[in-house]
Amino acid sequence: QVQLVESGGGSVQAGGSLRLSCVVSGYTYSTDCIGWFRQAPGKEREGVAFIDSGGSTYYADSVKGRFTISKDNAKNTLYLYLQMNSLKPEDTAMYYCATDYELDGLGTCSPVADAPGGYWGQGTLVTVSS
Repeated sequence: QVQLVESGGGSVQAGGSLRLSCVVSGYTYSTDCIGWFRQAPGKEREGVAFIDSGGSTYYADSVKGRFTISKDNAKNTLYLYLQMNSLKPEDTAMYYCATDYELDGLGTCSPVADAPGGYWGQGTLVTVSS
């Protein structure tokens, strides 16, 4: 059974930093993309950062230069991280990690827009105050 569990969210002031973690267990595929998504109240879900099997990373324009995605592999477990620096109030959202979703074919690990499927965590809330 595949499980993704996020942690590390919290409340910070603008300009602060947070490090999100996602523990992925039960996932045996060595390929594929994995990434962080977020959804703010009243807004659509958006992809934030992705990393592929080769370690190449992709970022949304809104977070480039501020966020860094990374991963570590251990026996039957993958650890995914998102280092978030220079946080802004507009970064406030629920953050999710996900993998094995349907890709859009653009080569940036981003998913198809509708019903990408895959495995998702329950989310961790990030609140940035001004």
